Amino acid sequence: MTGESGESEADVVRVETTEQLRAVSNLVRHRILAVLRDGPATITQIAERLGLAKGSSSHHVRTLERAGLIKVVRTNKVRGVVERYYAHAARRIVLPEPAPGQSDVVMGHALADLAEAPENSPRLVRMQHTRISEAKFEEFSERLRALLDEIGEARDSEEDAASVAVMFFRPRDPGSVDTK
Repeated sequence: MTGESGESEADVVRVETTEQLRAVSNLVRHRILAVLRDGPATITQIAERLGLAKGSSSHHVRTLERAGLIKVVRTNKVRGVVERYYAHAARRIVLPEPAPGQSDVVMGHALADLAEAPENSPRLVRMQHTRISEAKFEEFSERLRALLDEIGEARDSEEDAASVAVMFFRPRDPGSVDTK
């Protein structure tokens, strides 16, 4: 079965359960998922890449695995110990919209990653306010989706990582009166 973008349901993990929501809400687990975007890795490799204790890495990996977000893709026996290589369970993880009054998990993680980015690393951070019609809003939304797809397709595993976080929304109008 394929979805609207042509990807099969096996290519997508839809975060729906409480266990899955807890798993993706944690910044360390978000960073483990980022490490695994570059390919399968063992708990030890993940710990080294993120500067974690191996026990902490193991705990977070197991949480992601139980939630169905990552899986063992191969094993390797080294000196009598079985190393497990973990990878994403699907090409894409789809999160639900945040509940009213709740913060967006993805944007919270993106802000944390931006705050911890190396000093003087290249970045473009900009906020723009405007007033536009619903038709223009939809047009720009489609163009942003296309640009994000293009950025994803330009992936080169030999190059440095880059992250894009986009928020395009209609905020509460500061000039409106809330009658609640």
